Amino acid sequence: MRWITRPGWPGNLLVAAAGAATTLALAPFDLWPLAILSIALFYLALRDLSPRQAAWRGWWYGFGLFAAGTSWVYVSIHDYGAASPALAALLTLGFVAGLGLFFAFAAWLWARWLRRAEAPLADALAFAALWLAQEAFRGWFLTGFPWLYAGYSQLDGPLAGLAPLGGVWLISFVLALTAALLVNLAQLRARAAFLAAGIALLLAPWIVGMTLKDHAWTQPSGAPLKVAAMQGNVEQNLKWDPAQLNAQLALYRDMSLSAQPTDLIVWPETAVPVLKEHAAGYLSVMDRFARERQAALITGVPIRQANERGEPRYYNAVSVVGDGSGDYLKQKLVPFGEYVPLQEVLRGLIAFFNLPMSDFARGSSTQPLLQAKGHKIATYICYEVVYPEFAAGLAAQSELLLTVSNDAWFGSSIGPLQHLQMAQMRALEGGRWMIRATNNGMTVLIDPYGRITTQLPQFERGVLYGEVQPMQQLTPYLRWRTWPLIILCGLLFAWALLANRMAKTL
Repeated sequence: MRWITRPGWPGNLLVAAAGAATTLALAPFDLWPLAILSIALFYLALRDLSPRQAAWRGWWYGFGLFAAGTSWVYVSIHDYGAASPALAALLTLGFVAGLGLFFAFAAWLWARWLRRAEAPLADALAFAALWLAQEAFRGWFLTGFPWLYAGYSQLDGPLAGLAPLGGVWLISFVLALTAALLVNLAQLRARAAFLAAGIALLLAPWIVGMTLKDHAWTQPSGAPLKVAAMQGNVEQNLKWDPAQLNAQLALYRDMSLSAQPTDLIVWPETAVPVLKEHAAGYLSVMDRFARERQAALITGVPIRQANERGEPRYYNAVSVVGDGSGDYLKQKLVPFGEYVPLQEVLRGLIAFFNLPMSDFARGSSTQPLLQAKGHKIATYICYEVVYPEFAAGLAAQSELLLTVSNDAWFGSSIGPLQHLQMAQMRALEGGRWMIRATNNGMTVLIDPYGRITTQLPQFERGVLYGEVQPMQQLTPYLRWRTWPLIILCGLLFAWALLANRMAKTL
């Protein structure tokens, strides 16, 4: 423990290992107590360091976290981006090193402005607020990377009941507060009142979380809907091959024609790998088929539309035919996969910067929800489901959640399982059923408690059958979103800054 509180390589390596341990707290390992241990070690490591030393220590923690937790980036770049092993490793290293700066900045702020070693209770509260702010900032800055939030470790843990109250960020706040209070318990013992307050703060959120774990915040709206979700398991290197277009269209057509009658037929992201206008005849046939079955067919399909200047723009989209209507244009795009930052400089340098369909535009934030079988469906295309606030805004207008994805980019790594865990958290936060249809897994149905009710095996072709129940009413999180947490963190920051300033003037 002395090593981790002092500057130097032993402490840096220990804190990097602590960051990496967070990966084991998340899917597919789900060893949730490691999230508390990881944060506690990070908090302890910053106790006696100068701001500059703390920033370096924070970077090492972030490096360890993302090196372990986002190793699947290498798979995407090397296996599907046509980069050599050395170049893929270098780009992955740069990606991980850049993300580590988020923790470096947070650690510097902590040591420079917020740390109050002489007040362990207030110190723990301020640290929890900073942890939450770091996660929220990371999910917003430069379009955001909201991956590996500590709160996801509690999907099946004792704090799951807090998700409908304040989302995954409330859980992250509680985990950080728990970790800091556990580290400070020895100091709190010096005064009985502070010790009692610390124990109350430590236990209360866990009691509330366990009490509310199976509480029903929403109610059914209408009758259940039967669902058939198609998993085509198309190889990523064939996905955009023009020679494979007819085979892919025939695949989903035949899977649907031979499927059992259902209310909803769902195809994954870009199941129709050609512009909607070029597939008009094909979609017209599927529209007639769906109407004959009194079903709505929902599919991923690229769409071309003119912008306000009459220029053609391309969108990753989801469209409804049959007993439903609407197009949804993706709003949160994946860097390099769907658009290339600084493309005037990067595009064409290597194959990874010139991937198929990497010039999409962002859809409008004022789009209406999809309609299917008389119900409003909040739709998230792939990466969009990992944004808590964005997802909550759509979910609050909906009766049912839908996410379509193509996780073939991740190969057999842990990426798809992390992605699935985040989708489960969105269902839990919103108190709504979610349909998740993917190209090669995981295709699942998720209930309003974030539990998977039925699923298809990964890397297999098949049709997932099940029922989902449209829901009405709002969870507290959908109603209030993160405003209570923003106010709380603002007050805690102001308290810490004011107390530190007063201490320096005395």
